[in-house]
Amino acid sequence: MIEVAGLTVHQDVVEHPLLGDAHIIEHAGEPITAMSAIDWDRPTRIPTVAEPRALPRGTGSMLINEIASRAQRAGVQALRYAGPYPTPALFNTLKRSFRTTATESIFSSDVLGRAMRLARDEVPVDFVPAPFTRQPMPYGSIDVRDGIERAVINGILFDQEPTVGSLARLVGIEAPIGSTASGAAAVLAFDTVVWTHVAELATDGSLVGDVRPIPALDSNVIGKQFPAELKQIFSEFVASSDAIPGPLCRDTERVLSERLITWRDLGWRAAAREGDGFALHVGWWTHLVPRGFETLVRALADAIAPVAVQLILDEVTR
Repeated sequence: MIEVAGLTVHQDVVEHPLLGDAHIIEHAGEPITAMSAIDWDRPTRIPTVAEPRALPRGTGSMLINEIASRAQRAGVQALRYAGPYPTPALFNTLKRSFRTTATESIFSSDVLGRAMRLARDEVPVDFVPAPFTRQPMPYGSIDVRDGIERAVINGILFDQEPTVGSLARLVGIEAPIGSTASGAAAVLAFDTVVWTHVAELATDGSLVGDVRPIPALDSNVIGKQFPAELKQIFSEFVASSDAIPGPLCRDTERVLSERLITWRDLGWRAAAREGDGFALHVGWWTHLVPRGFETLVRALADAIAPVAVQLILDEVTR
């Protein structure tokens, strides 16, 4: 058995209706999902998890990192994903433990087609193993690769790269005069506009000062919905953006134009599903309107696109 972040993966191979040859994944002694079978001593493929939402938060990335570590130790030069769900969310998870020259749009270009036919062949994108090391901290943990790349602070993931559906960022702090050491700041930001500082970290990951609570936003826009005429224009813009894989353009436009989009105070989340519709953080409105309507719309499109894509894929597979 493979033990990773509270998950137990059985190396015995079973037959799965979606994945074919598969390993059962357990949590707290109970089976929760399955993953496509791999060679754990020398992984050459990135597996598919049948129900990734069944994995406890944060465990999926640790499972991927374990595979990257094993591949690196075995001298495997590159792995490819072989499964039906090459989603933007998966691409961003893989980038945490692998390096690739491909873009998200290339990786996800046939996401709907692969989901519809339950594809098991490889996506022609190479991922070079580059696993991180997770170090526990009193406030959570840090992931170290080229310096501190990510930090989990009170359950929130702060990443140097934008994370799907999140405002949390880890940004560098300039070193003091006469020192070469620099730390990092955990912030929440709307595009390039920093809303609030949650914490500052020293180079060893220790806290400088205290962790600050996320402030609430007071706005008369909270709870209001996008008017129908604005939704139609917005949905067309999102569907035609680079953030949407080509095969999903029409479905994205339809979903966003037909369903409710509501302004909410979402804390650290940029956008989220709300019932069968969507919620957008009201801070996009309060912080980006001064920068112009075009800047606001582009930022909203980037925020809601991955949420819309995941909703469509979930409904297709269901």
